[in-house]
Amino acid sequence: MTKWLVVFLVATASAAPAEASELFGGLYSHDVKTGITRSGFERGVDFQLGWRGGRIDALRGVGAPSPHAFVSVNSEGETSFAAAGISWKVGRAVYVRPGVGLAVHNGPDRPDPGERRIDFGSRVLFELELGLGVQLNEQISAEASIVHLSHAKLFSPQNPGIDNIGVRLNYRFR
Repeated sequence: MTKWLVVFLVATASAAPAEASELFGGLYSHDVKTGITRSGFERGVDFQLGWRGGRIDALRGVGAPSPHAFVSVNSEGETSFAAAGISWKVGRAVYVRPGVGLAVHNGPDRPDPGERRIDFGSRVLFELELGLGVQLNEQISAEASIVHLSHAKLFSPQNPGIDNIGVRLNYRFR
């Protein structure tokens, strides 16, 4: 499955025009207990760094989303992950950014009897996100977002999921 994530990353990155790229970075509360997931016991802050490309014209039929790829590293050595997918920017000065993708993580691959770490039941997870942003100027925007990882019990019966909530700053290249 990991090789398919790499193929997806290369395909989406090559499909986007370079002049529309942006970099983003942010800080996220790790493993927030939202009621959506059964976790809420891992600790720390996640540092997120990523890239987003221009709109993919070939996907105009579904709103011409933009490809994205990012890494999220946990400050306490808990679950970190890398993800790639697509997202839509709906609005201009104030906007909503829904997204979907795939992620691979470094969490344990068997249950932790002390429930100190999350056993996701699969190394590959779906990455869903929802952001609310504001365009600060032509090149800089800020977003608050939630990133949800799980596999919807498609890969195994074990599927606690994880929610990370935070903010990120985006820098768009001209």
